[in-house]
Amino acid sequence: MIGDVLISSIICNNLRTAYPDAQIDYLVYASTTPVLEGNTSIDNIILFEEKHRKSKKELLNLGIQIRNQKYDLVIDAYSKLESWILVLLSNAKRKISYKKPGRSFLYTDNVPFEALPKTNLGLAIERRLSLLGPLDLKSPIDPIPKLFVYEKENQEAIALFEKHNVSKDRETVMISLLGSEKLKTYPLEFMSKVVDYVADTSDFNILFNYFPKQLEDAKTVFNACKPSTQKKIYFDLLGDDLRSFIAIMNQCDLIIGNDGGAINMAKALEKPSFIIFSPWIEKKIWATFEDGIHHLSVHLKDYRADLFDQKTEKMLKKESLSLYKEFKPEYFKAQIESFLNQNLSNSI
Repeated sequence: MIGDVLISSIICNNLRTAYPDAQIDYLVYASTTPVLEGNTSIDNIILFEEKHRKSKKELLNLGIQIRNQKYDLVIDAYSKLESWILVLLSNAKRKISYKKPGRSFLYTDNVPFEALPKTNLGLAIERRLSLLGPLDLKSPIDPIPKLFVYEKENQEAIALFEKHNVSKDRETVMISLLGSEKLKTYPLEFMSKVVDYVADTSDFNILFNYFPKQLEDAKTVFNACKPSTQKKIYFDLLGDDLRSFIAIMNQCDLIIGNDGGAINMAKALEKPSFIIFSPWIEKKIWATFEDGIHHLSVHLKDYRADLFDQKTEKMLKKESLSLYKEFKPEYFKAQIESFLNQNLSNSI
């Protein structure tokens, strides 16, 4: 959800440029608000909470709250049951979303839901920007999500690096160690090899991104790394919350690892990224800004296309764990080394 909310914020950013005096509100899950802090394109954040999902009465109350604002325009980038209901209740003069069967009557403008990307922005970006198409904006379109870090947060991150005696003479690599779920997490024994590849390329500082509840899995990866790699890992350097992670990431030079919120936040901070996609996730959607230099990604389909013949997304998700076992880190070792060499000055 963090990645979705951050990327969808480009709609707000471009609306602000086109309509500087407009009131622009953003409806998001409560847990995602840290990625919106400091964004002046957004006037009000409306929270979608668990109670709205569990209670029809609470959802109706939220719809009434939205209706009372008398919005001129509602853009539905979520396009699922909860948002359909809120759009219906909003009574907005103009309503824009994707053209999908059975729901076009809800909207005044139905935008094609494209299947293939036209640029290296990736479908996740292109689809959201397409929602601005009916407005025929005259201002230039900015496709890049933005994250804002306060100076106090930067200083706290620097102090944390100093507390852990992170070498100032070495560049720092963040490892997106674990996905949001098992089906989006590169096998731990393979990830330890990836970390070894990073460590062997040059003398880097290495940080692990994981939640406290994922501590045991993080230890499993650490313990499987070579002793020479372990010496370069600052295992306990973690933030207390999402904002502190953002500030820590801002002090790093690039990120490597599982697709997810951490990767999207790093990109918004203009950090180079190397993504390892889950076998059931479509690379064409989330491989944003892919240029083969600063942003690149790998997918099992790149190496074993035969494993994907005649398989639907549902089938791939069901087989994801077994497919992951076929995704050997040796397949993309050279690409990791090339990525590091092109983006870090200390690489060999």
